[in-house]
Amino acid sequence: MTATTARPAGTDGAYWLPVARLGRPPAGRVAAGVRVRHGAGLVVGIDEGVPPSPGDVVLDGLGLPAFADAHSHAFHRALRGRTHAGGGTFWTWREQMYAVAARLSPEAYLDLATAVYAEAALSGVGVVGEFHYVHHRPGGVPYAPPTAMAEALVEAAARAGVRLTLLDTLYRRGGVDATGRPLPLSAEQRRFDDGSVEAWAARRAALPAAAHVRAARALHSVRAVGASDLAAVAALGEHGPLHVHVAEQPDEVTACLAEHGLTPVGLLDRHGLLGPDLVAVHANHVTDADVALLAGRGAGVCACPTTERDLADGPGRPGDLAAAGVPLSLGTDQHAVLDLLEETRGLEMHERLRTGRRGTFSPAALLAAATAHGYAALGWDGGRLEVGAPCDLTVLDTASVRTVGARPDQLWLAATAADVRHTVVAGRQVVRDGRSIAGDPVDLLTRALAALDGPP
Repeated sequence: MTATTARPAGTDGAYWLPVARLGRPPAGRVAAGVRVRHGAGLVVGIDEGVPPSPGDVVLDGLGLPAFADAHSHAFHRALRGRTHAGGGTFWTWREQMYAVAARLSPEAYLDLATAVYAEAALSGVGVVGEFHYVHHRPGGVPYAPPTAMAEALVEAAARAGVRLTLLDTLYRRGGVDATGRPLPLSAEQRRFDDGSVEAWAARRAALPAAAHVRAARALHSVRAVGASDLAAVAALGEHGPLHVHVAEQPDEVTACLAEHGLTPVGLLDRHGLLGPDLVAVHANHVTDADVALLAGRGAGVCACPTTERDLADGPGRPGDLAAAGVPLSLGTDQHAVLDLLEETRGLEMHERLRTGRRGTFSPAALLAAATAHGYAALGWDGGRLEVGAPCDLTVLDTASVRTVGARPDQLWLAATAADVRHTVVAGRQVVRDGRSIAGDPVDLLTRALAALDGPP
């Protein structure tokens, strides 16, 4: 038996697992007979090679650090299974997305986001990064309070029992045409805009604090935020996570070159925004120079493999980015499926298709993208199963039709969200035997979707 203990925290309880992967991915190891003692939401002790003690909560399966969904648009869940007829492009899909956004209210958003975050917890997620830009009433008139939509997301995360990094998003214009000419906001986009960088910062500052929430920043994209506003954001001098959609589509890069003579990565660097706080979401169409800039400035990249397939974004370059030293995290984005195990597997599978070889990412590196790197990208010191870490863990069934026979150091490459049996966040079991503390997500979704499908 081996044991480690943190002081001076007290012990509130303990979970016992037959097998668990300990440490901070990609480092770490698989151990048997693991007792995880927790207090005040933290891991205060880990015993190995022991049987369960009286009073322990036994979690049968493979224990892993909880996953991080580093890029979520909760309201996009309303589009699942509804956008595939007739083909089209990212841009035609976007029009359908705007139609859903136009129908959102704080009440409908609370139901929808609660269901989405409950589904996230059911897939082993401990923290969600919500890229939030539907701020105001249709037409742009603020709610009372102006933070009503954000508060719905905060409450939804509390009901589902997950942590939330609220990536409150700046959205100032309607895009750029092929010649580099900025376009005005469309009618649908007006509810995304605060009117100025200063008003955006003031509304963010008014959001009530909550223990399960980190308040952070996002810029929608260099299509939606022009050079003068990028300069104003830099002038605020704020720190902490800053997420930006970057080079998701070739047209975005072409328009940025036409307007600024720079790629999106180069433009962010020109304005001093490319640094360790920045996470470039997607980065599918980055150049060699962009890869070097991202690595040199210490920026990260969040890949969303399922969405990047679904929206025909084109192949990214995660292998090149990782080789350059760029930390990779993972997101579910538009929730075409909500399965962090699928996103984890997709990172490697995309590279196999792109390069014609297997093993760009080791199983341990993939686990790091789904856990420790994602927590870090969202401003949390988690995604690791060790003393002093948040007691956030997920437990995978090792004997399902999908996982039976899989090695415990590779099982996440065989499992799906259906194999998540338990999820623990801050020492609290928020998913028990495949059931969420929020209730039945299907009921919540049914109510939320009915509200969104009805008259505006």
